[in-house]
Amino acid sequence: MSKPLVVSIPHNLGKAEALRRLQGGMSSLKSQFGDKIASIDESWTGDRMDFRVGAMGQNVSGNVQVMDEQVRVEVQLPWILAMVAEKAKTFIQKQGTLMLEKK
Repeated sequence: MSKPLVVSIPHNLGKAEALRRLQGGMSSLKSQFGDKIASIDESWTGDRMDFRVGAMGQNVSGNVQVMDEQVRVEVQLPWILAMVAEKAKTFIQKQGTLMLEKK
């Protein structure tokens, strides 16, 4: 098992607003990238979401921790996807920032 990929996404929303924006955000990813994502399971407990995503024949799991000034995403990539970890990190950073942008 490869080491987890960790991404920190800063925000100025406060914990409650960041949490509100992220809840259900995985569903929007499914509609946006449905042709590449086979399944998404998410489970919220307080300000932490545990998730599992089926994509490209692989299962990816991890968690999202919402904090006052940042969101911390930790993803366990299967070894085959760990080879593209830097691209995954950039993708997570971009999508997370889009979800947290001021609207």
